Amino acid sequence: MIVVITRWLIITVAILLASQFVPGIKVDSLSTAVIAACVLGLINIFVRPVLVLLTLPLSILTLGLFYFFVNAFLLELVSYLVSGFVVKDFFSAFLGSLIISFVSWLANSFIASHKIDKPDDPDYIDLQKGDDGKWR
Repeated sequence: MIVVITRWLIITVAILLASQFVPGIKVDSLSTAVIAACVLGLINIFVRPVLVLLTLPLSILTLGLFYFFVNAFLLELVSYLVSGFVVKDFFSAFLGSLIISFVSWLANSFIASHKIDKPDDPDYIDLQKGDDGKWR
């Protein structure tokens, strides 16, 4: 639960940073940014996978660069759904999505740990192949 709230706050900060650096993005208040981050998270959970699947051939053709356009479209969709969060044009949405993606990636790289702890006495036998080709 803490991780979800932390990531929500990271996206909120990323939206606020995007509104500071991109002239076409405006956020009325902090509460608007929090709501926009929540809506963006929900859209990324439910709508983005469908769009990614539908645009897969185009994404393969562009070597994955089309995903930036999908992210920009989703940011424009959030601005349509949340009052007080305005994205003026597609170029602003594109730059804003780049900033939001970069800040989210950077912050999540510091909080996400992918270390797997192995117990000292496992309940399974870990076989290794020897030099002679036999498993031990």
